[in-house]
Amino acid sequence: MKVLVVGSGGREHALTWTISKNKDIKKIYCAPGNAGTEGIAENIPINAEDIDELLKFAEEKNIDLTVVGPEIPLINGIVDIFEEKGLKIFGPGKDAAQLEGSKSFTKNLLKKNNIPTALFLETDLPEKAKEFIIKNKKYPIVIKADGPAAGKGVIICENENQAINAIDDIMIKKIFKEAGEKIVIEEFLEGDEASILALTDGNTIYPLPPSQDHKKIFDDDKGPNTGGMGAYAPTPLISKELEKKILDKILYPTLDGLKREGIIYKGIMYAGLMICNQEPYVLEYNVRFGDPETQAVLPLLKSDIIDLFFSSIDGSLKNKKLEIENKAAINVVIASEGYPGNYEKGKVIKGLDAFKDRQDIIIFHAGTKRQNNDIVTAGGRVLNITAIDKDIKSAIEKVYSEINKISFEGMYYRTDIGKRVFKYL
Repeated sequence: MKVLVVGSGGREHALTWTISKNKDIKKIYCAPGNAGTEGIAENIPINAEDIDELLKFAEEKNIDLTVVGPEIPLINGIVDIFEEKGLKIFGPGKDAAQLEGSKSFTKNLLKKNNIPTALFLETDLPEKAKEFIIKNKKYPIVIKADGPAAGKGVIICENENQAINAIDDIMIKKIFKEAGEKIVIEEFLEGDEASILALTDGNTIYPLPPSQDHKKIFDDDKGPNTGGMGAYAPTPLISKELEKKILDKILYPTLDGLKREGIIYKGIMYAGLMICNQEPYVLEYNVRFGDPETQAVLPLLKSDIIDLFFSSIDGSLKNKKLEIENKAAINVVIASEGYPGNYEKGKVIKGLDAFKDRQDIIIFHAGTKRQNNDIVTAGGRVLNITAIDKDIKSAIEKVYSEINKISFEGMYYRTDIGKRVFKYL
């Protein structure tokens, strides 16, 4: 069996690593991949957003399964295009990918189907947005770019001035480019955030271990948002009782609501939730594996991921059993100095060999590339250090006792990933 993984980040390395466990895999290709994926796959120099070239490659190589990591190819319809050519591909079609592609589509779907979410206003007029803000007297308030913005298109505003500036930044200065053609203004929900990644074939839903992401760049959740500085799973915030509420009140009603729109959703449903007084509310939906949540969740998966992917595609997920390790995992992101702003590339990374034969600590590469005999930094988020242990406390201790075996100039990471877990235990 030949598999093509689309993407180049830590999520794609984690997917490639998990897929490689299947004994029927003859060859894995990663497009474009990174310095980590090259150890278990053949990297192909095709951009993840170049659907035409990806299709051509998949046809030429008789790829049996394509797995898409990032959201942009999904939003641009890669699944529909591959399926038209008779190629198996894991992920939602273009219509279903609007769940991430358009905040206003999602908010209106949630409202129409009485799915718990924050009150909101959507508009493509900066003047209307500012008029609403001037009338609004309740802060904080949340302002979101309507389109995909690599996990960074959400601004929490503490006062009117910040809100007006956020509208200008998104809609006039276009800091998130075309994602800011329209915005959604939401009430601020007070509570604890959680991420639910769930496999679905359009009828059956299997949630993976619930996780918590850490978006802010600095310890104690300070500073600007990033693509994510680390995650852990499972989070005790989501009890079995709460997981059932999430399935009954959010995930299944979303699938049913999409069906009423004539849309069958297959792939990964990623619900970003706020838990307020033991009630779940949808903050956002993503239509792919989360990054960095995937790097903490997939190492806990016992079931064969390829089998689950094919079952999602052909609608037979209910016949499968989802098996999860009774352990915990934590993923700490090592970033380049300056991220999420400007940063330098090309810094030589040392210490990777220290983890070569470890089963309890896995290094998932993100922004890396090979340069002659060295592996060097090539992005803002550089590496993901994932530790697995019997419980989350042990996993946290392990990752932070080992992380400084890695070094490069300007290396930065948060020192408190996972530590909010202790208030739930």
